[in-house]
Amino acid sequence: MPATSEPKLISGNANRTLARAIARRMSMHRGMTVDLVDARVERFSDQEVFVEVFENVRGEDMFIIQPTSNPANDNLMELLIIADALKRSSAARITAVIPYFGYARQDRRTKARTPISAKLVSNMIAQSGIERILTLDLHAAQIQGFFDIPVDNLYAAPVFALDVMHHFNGRLEDVTIVSPDVGGVARARELAKRVGCALAIVDKRREKPGEVAEMTVIGEVTGKTCIIVDDICDTAGTLCKAAEVLKDAGATEVHSYITHGVLSGPAVERITNSVMKTLVITDSIEARPEVKAASNIRIVPTAPMFAQAILNTWGGTSVSSLFDHDALEPIYEWLYHRED
Repeated sequence: MPATSEPKLISGNANRTLARAIARRMSMHRGMTVDLVDARVERFSDQEVFVEVFENVRGEDMFIIQPTSNPANDNLMELLIIADALKRSSAARITAVIPYFGYARQDRRTKARTPISAKLVSNMIAQSGIERILTLDLHAAQIQGFFDIPVDNLYAAPVFALDVMHHFNGRLEDVTIVSPDVGGVARARELAKRVGCALAIVDKRREKPGEVAEMTVIGEVTGKTCIIVDDICDTAGTLCKAAEVLKDAGATEVHSYITHGVLSGPAVERITNSVMKTLVITDSIEARPEVKAASNIRIVPTAPMFAQAILNTWGGTSVSSLFDHDALEPIYEWLYHRED
């Protein structure tokens, strides 16, 4: 049964720009103003997180918009404490909208005596009073199984497909989608299938984390426009090296589509000086000024997709309908207008 009251949004400090954009998009869909709930999320002098909600939320369907990006621990604690404040204020249901799920790369034990931090974080979230998760491109889809509450994992591929078809219109036959490693083949294949392009793989062998010993291209890229697809770009070392390998293998252009632009350390400088023509990321993580200023980095919005997903969750309708780029095209038509 659809909820009788309107959905209410509340945001931490991790990505208020995205939260406000989601509220604006929901206002357009609802034909009425949707604002963020008035609250303060602050730090005491010893850096403890303090939350105070200034509006009545009793019996309300609440959506907390908070990626757990850098600083991951602070943003995670904000999420948990906001949830606790809402639970103790008698909110009817609490859904965490986590555009970027931090700790997702620690999803298994790679060595003896190491943690599975993604599972620990999932336990903390479930115990905080959050009843449902809405996220985007989990690093490993099986992380959904770490939660004992429902998880809706949205995909950037439909939005990327619309972007590729718009910006490479008329030359898609020369485009090859590239996975930067064997583990990401499924993600790259999904985008290649959506846009009707060939697939290639860059096989990499790591000596230790953060270093790539050797890269080999599997597939034909000579004379092709290559598009590297991945879920996370952190320091961009592997990404820039893969772009160089593709150029050396005969690619005419190299572009990249990455869901979560962590872009820490020297990443922006590396990307700016790389052979990549463009890097496209989503706004799942708040972009720093240097990211926005980079000439070859472009940001595509996720607010239309998240706004629709929130409304579908609130109304009890399908979220999986947003997995299809044809279904997303009407809510992105303002960005990717096609002339008949």
